[in-house]
Amino acid sequence: MKHLVFNKTKPLSNCLLFISAVLLSACNQTSKQVDVKDGLSSLNLDSLTRHIIVLSSDSFQGRRPFTEGEIKTVNYLKQAFAGMGIEPGNDNSYFQEVPMVEITPNCDPTMEVQSSRKKFLLKKMDDYVIWTENTDSLISLSNDEVVFAGFGIVAPEYNWNDYAGYDVKGKVVLVMVNDPGYGSGDSTFFKGNTMTYYGRWTYKFEEAARQGAKACLVIHNTKAASYPFSVVQNGSGGVHLILDTRKDKREYRCPVEGWITENAAKRLFMASSVDTSLLSSAHHKGFRAIPLNLKVKTSMRVTSVYNKSKNVIAKITGNRRPDEYIIYTAHWDHFGIGKPDETGDSIYNGAVDNASGTAAMLEIARAFKSLKNKPERTIIFLSVTGEEQGLLGSNYYVHHPIYPVKNTVANINMDGFKVNGKTKDVVIDGAGQSDLEDYLKKEAEGQGRYIAPETHPEAGYYFRSDHFNFAKVGIPALNVGGGIDLVEGGKETGIKLADEYNEKYYHHPSDEFDPVRWKLDGTMEDIQLFFLLGKRLAFETTWPKWKQGSEFKAIRENTSNK
Repeated sequence: MKHLVFNKTKPLSNCLLFISAVLLSACNQTSKQVDVKDGLSSLNLDSLTRHIIVLSSDSFQGRRPFTEGEIKTVNYLKQAFAGMGIEPGNDNSYFQEVPMVEITPNCDPTMEVQSSRKKFLLKKMDDYVIWTENTDSLISLSNDEVVFAGFGIVAPEYNWNDYAGYDVKGKVVLVMVNDPGYGSGDSTFFKGNTMTYYGRWTYKFEEAARQGAKACLVIHNTKAASYPFSVVQNGSGGVHLILDTRKDKREYRCPVEGWITENAAKRLFMASSVDTSLLSSAHHKGFRAIPLNLKVKTSMRVTSVYNKSKNVIAKITGNRRPDEYIIYTAHWDHFGIGKPDETGDSIYNGAVDNASGTAAMLEIARAFKSLKNKPERTIIFLSVTGEEQGLLGSNYYVHHPIYPVKNTVANINMDGFKVNGKTKDVVIDGAGQSDLEDYLKKEAEGQGRYIAPETHPEAGYYFRSDHFNFAKVGIPALNVGGGIDLVEGGKETGIKLADEYNEKYYHHPSDEFDPVRWKLDGTMEDIQLFFLLGKRLAFETTWPKWKQGSEFKAIRENTSNK
C-alpha cells in the first residue's frame, strides 16, 4: 500500500474518512485481478443433464445408504472426479467412511390410549408415526403418562420455558410444531413467521431428551410444518440410519420419537377433558406444561445393523493459501426403495432432491479445474451421505473434519435446484446470517437478478440441510432456494410450481427427471451463481463473517481464537 500524506488544507476528519475508505477498499479486494468469465464456459447443460439422468435412474435404486445404490453412486462420483483430474480429498482416497447404525423398528400396529373414562386405539401411520434412535431390542411405552408441553421450548433469551415447574422425566411429551412467533403477526416475537431453530422438530426431540422424557410426539400441522403429513409417512417410521457413536459420548435420546396428526392429538385432548383451546394458550408467554391424565401403550422391536457409509470428497489445492478451505456440499443420498405411490412406483429417485445438487457440484468442480488462474484457496467438494436420515454425513464431517474447522472459510451448500426456468430473483434460506449473502447479492446483480425474501420463512429451511451442521460449528454457511419470480410467468406461476413440487414430488417416487416439465436454463444460471461466489472467495484474502445477532457469531469467534 502506498504511504498516505495528510493534506493540511483539509480538516483532519476528512483525512480520517479518506483513510478508512482506502483501508476498507483494500480489505475487500482480491489479491489479483480475476477474470469473471474464466471457467464459466466449462459449465455445460448437456453434461449436467447426463449426470442427473444417471444419478436418478432406477438402476441407482434411490441412492439409499447401505444399498447397492450407494455403491453405484459413490463409485460414479469417484470416477467423475478422477476423470476430471481432481485430487482425492482424504489423503489418497476420495472417501471418508461414516460409521452408522441401520435401525429397523417393528412397531405395534396401534397405540392404546387410556383415560379415566374410556380406552381407544390410534393407528400406526394413519394417526401417528414413531421411531427410535436407540438400539435396545425392545422399546415400550407401558401405560406411560402424557403431558402437553406447548411448543416444547426452553429459550432463555426470549424468557420462555414450556417445561418450567413440571418434571416430565419418564413421561410422554406432546408438543406443537414451529414456535410461538408463527402466526402472531409480530416479527419481534421470536422471529414472527420466520422459524427459529426452536421451531424445528429436531430441536423438540433434543429438548425433550434434556428434560428426561421417555417419548416426544410432535403434533403435525401442514401450514406450520410447511409440508403435509404424507411427507412424514413417506420419510419416517421405517428402516432408518443414525450415526454410530459407540466411540463417542452419546447424549440421552428419548427412546420413542415421532409425529402425531392434528386430528389424533385433538382426540387425546377430548379424552382428557382438556379444552383444545389449550393449543392457542400455548402461544402466550407464561404457558406451562400440563398433564393430560392419559396413559399410552405401544411397543417396537428393534433390529440394529452396524455398517459404514461414505462421504465422497475431492479437492483442488490452492496455489497461494492452500491451508484455507472453501467447502461445497451436496448430499448424494435419497430414500431408496420404499412405500409405493398410487401408480405402484416404489423407487424414490430423488432427481431434484438431490441428483440436481450432486450433478451441479460436478459441473462446478470442472469449472474450477478449467480456470486459467488457479484458485488461491483450496476448494473442497464434499458429497455427503445420510442427509435424508438427519444430516448424518455432514454431522460426522464437522465433528471429524479432514480440514480444520478454524481454517475453513465458508460452506456453500446445494440441495435441490429449481427446474422451472430462469428467474429474476434469488431466494436465500434464513437471510440475515452471514456476509456470504452480501457476496451472493453482488454476483446476482451481475446476472441482472435481485435477492428476494423467503416465500415460506415458517419452513425453517436454514435448519433443514447440510449447511446447518457447518453453521453449528461456526463456519459461515449458505443455502439458496433458487427463485420464484419467473422470467416467463412471474411470481404467481413460480409460487404455484414451487407449491406443486412440495405437494406432488418432494420425497415422493414421482421426483424423477422429466425432459418435458423441466426447464434447466434457470438451473444453469443458479449453478453459475454458486460458481462465481466460490470463485470470488477463492481469490479473496478476507474472510466472510457472521452478522451481528446471528446465533453462530460467537461460535466462530471462539473457534478462531483457539
